[in-house]
Order: sequence, then C-alpha cells, then structure tokens
Amino acid sequence: MSHTWADKPTSIRKGEELDREKLEHFLNLHLPDWAGSLVIEQFPGGFSNLTYLLTLGEKELVLRRPPFGAKIKSAHDMGREYRILHALSPSYSKAPQPYVYTEDSSIIGAPFYIMERVAGVILRPDMPSAMYPDAETMRSIAHGLIDTLVELHEVDYQAAGLGELGRPQGYVERQIRGWTKRYVNAKTDEIPDIEFAAAWLASHMPSDSSASLIHNDFKYDNLVLDMKDWTQVRAVLDWEMSTLGDPLMDLGSALAYWTNASELGFSDRLDTSPTTIPGNPTRAEVAELYAQKSGRDLGELVFYYVYGIVKLAVISQQIYYRYNKGFTQDARFAAMIDAVKGLGNLAKRVIEKNRIDNLF
Repeated sequence: MSHTWADKPTSIRKGEELDREKLEHFLNLHLPDWAGSLVIEQFPGGFSNLTYLLTLGEKELVLRRPPFGAKIKSAHDMGREYRILHALSPSYSKAPQPYVYTEDSSIIGAPFYIMERVAGVILRPDMPSAMYPDAETMRSIAHGLIDTLVELHEVDYQAAGLGELGRPQGYVERQIRGWTKRYVNAKTDEIPDIEFAAAWLASHMPSDSSASLIHNDFKYDNLVLDMKDWTQVRAVLDWEMSTLGDPLMDLGSALAYWTNASELGFSDRLDTSPTTIPGNPTRAEVAELYAQKSGRDLGELVFYYVYGIVKLAVISQQIYYRYNKGFTQDARFAAMIDAVKGLGNLAKRVIEKNRIDNLF
C-alpha cells in the first residue's frame, strides 16, 4: 500500500495552542540528545485527550495532554497513562514507548507526557473514499483488529508490573454505577432512553467473567497500521481508560463503535469508526470471531453491548457538557447531544429485541 495515506498532523485548532518556547526548553532539559528547533502540529482525530506531533530537528515525538476545560479529571490522568505505557511497552510491542512525564502545569497549562511517534496508517470515520481498502484487505484488517483485542486480553499484566492498575473483582458493578453517576453529573437534557438503559443494566448485571488488562476505547482509529501492509497492526494508541477488569466489558465497548453497513440511513448514532466499508464483518460476526479466538462464553452479549452503547453515550454527553458550558469552542462538539439521543434510542432497541444485530 502507498505511503500517501500515512497519518499526518495538521495545523493547531484555535484555543489549543501550546507555548513553544517553554516546551522547547523542557525538551532540551529532559531529552538533551534530541536538539533542534521545535515545530508543533496537532493530530485532528479524537474527542478526548489532545495529541500533538513535535518535530525536534530530525526527531519526531508525540505529546499527549488533557483537553482544555475537562471536567472529569480521572479520565484524563496523564501520569497514569504514562505509567501504563512505561510498564507495558517493554513486553508488549504494540504499546508505544513513553519518554518523559511532568505534572508541571506551568509549561503548557496541564500535565503531559512525551512518547515515541509510531508512523503508519490510521483508519478514521471521515477518511476520503479513495483511501478505502478493497473488501478483501478490509476483512483482513478487521481480523487483525480482533486478533489484537484478544492478544491484549491475554497480556500477563502481573508480569508487566500492572497488578495494581485496577480492582478486577466487582468491576462490572462499579462500571454500571460509575457511568450512571457520570451521566447524571454531566446531564444537560432530558433523554429518557438513556435512563431506561442505565436502569436495565443495573438490574441485569452478570458476574465478572474473568480479569484481564483491558483498553476501554478499542476501535480502528486507535490502531496504527503498517504503511506497507495495512493488515498488520503496529501500535495501539490512547491507553487513557485502560485498567484491569472484565474483558467482555471491553468487547462490549468495542462493539458499541461498530455500525453495520445495513444500518446506514436508519441509525442516528455517533459515526465513530469506518466499520461500514465493504469487507467489514457484521457486529455479530465480530463477536463470534472474538469468541472463537478467545474461547470465552458470550452468553450475556446483549448486556455487554448495551453497556458499551451507554458508556459511549455518557462520554458523548461529557464532551457536549464541555461545549455547552463554553469550556471548548471545537465545532465538532455541538452535535454531540444528538449522538447521545441516538445512542439512547439504539440501547433501548437492543434491549427490546434482545439481540445485537438486525435491529432496524
């Protein structure tokens, strides 16, 4: 495949600029081997933590910082994300290597960390149609995504030194309670379908299936694909929400990003991942492939999928809250309330039909 489609940064969004002089001084102090004049650009994707490309002479680095005006501190803990990558990258090749972290907010206005730049292709929902892989390649990429999720769930987190990252016991109950509370805290509109789905989840909780390292935001645009062979995953990005917990909850979160091609025009959910490109398996096929590759029982799949939908709705609500309160001027955030309503409608539909596919 051509290098034409390698993921590239763009100019920095208004209001999200960094202090170049202070940042250059910090880099020269902590990474003295990489000298040169600093150039700062911003990667356009994502709705949460902000990601910048730093070019320092011949060296490319990536900077991660929380969004401006973030209300939920725990969801944007740069130190935690840095520690996860620091522990994981020596033994898990798809975790980028981090270099330095600081809590000093005087440099760019917030804590941040610097990591290696893994160059490659990232499939995003708004990518140009000329970038679409052919159907056979797309299907192989999808299998690579599922293989990577299974592989991640099999990581020996104790050996990696991540045994204290989370509390796997009682994970399901804490997640349902926690996301419901977050929704209440960020609520701006009356959306009965979300409250219905949250109540349903609270009354249908299965026991924790097992304990794994989980990513919690696993989708196409958090995977870096090899530029020469797009079916090969080079890196997994955005570890901000990763923890120890039930891997089937992670699967549910991944399925929430998966829209089937047959649903286009019927669902007003958030367009979050390029899963409708020909060659992609259906959501049910993704779940079946995961079950085959992992050996896990998916008898409670509807619960996990509804959880994923509700979680995505709450994240969308939190993003809209920031826009609604004037903490960000990013125009992409204005329509997030429509996504919350669409996701609420989808969750209710899944519950009523008791299946994850053939919903429309």
